[in-house]
Amino acid sequence: MQVTDGQPVVELAAGLDAQREAAGIWARATAMRDHLPSVPSIEDKLTGIQQTLAVAGASLHLARRGPSTVGFCILVPHEDCLEVRYLATDPQAWGSGAGRALLEHVHEHARRSAFARGELWVIADNVRAIRVYERAGWVGTDTTEVRGSAGRLERRFVRGFS
Repeated sequence: MQVTDGQPVVELAAGLDAQREAAGIWARATAMRDHLPSVPSIEDKLTGIQQTLAVAGASLHLARRGPSTVGFCILVPHEDCLEVRYLATDPQAWGSGAGRALLEHVHEHARRSAFARGELWVIADNVRAIRVYERAGWVGTDTTEVRGSAGRLERRFVRGFS
């Protein structure tokens, strides 16, 4: 794997080791986001990752900078759009361009796969993530729901891939 200008390289990944890397990042990122006193175990997060990857066509993509995995996303194709079901960067990589690299990868993956639009859901008060998505061209909608294991209000974002 080559790294250009210190930017992460995002690649399709498979297997339990990759799933565990993603679960570890998700655990650390959600602990930091939610100001938890401790980081949940990888096993606590692995089940959700594996359930999402069991959806037909779902794929795991890891962002690596050198030998380190700094982020991941899980993409789920639907008939009318590409859904970003998970996207997270390791808190140690926050502000380093890893999130931007993942979102650029989502855009390119969608274009190669002929998806005209994408969607994702983000916790409505996660200002940090919302800023990253908006800078990458995602637009918040008025659609909100309490979704997922966090039990918190989430807002739907969409983006066209032309």
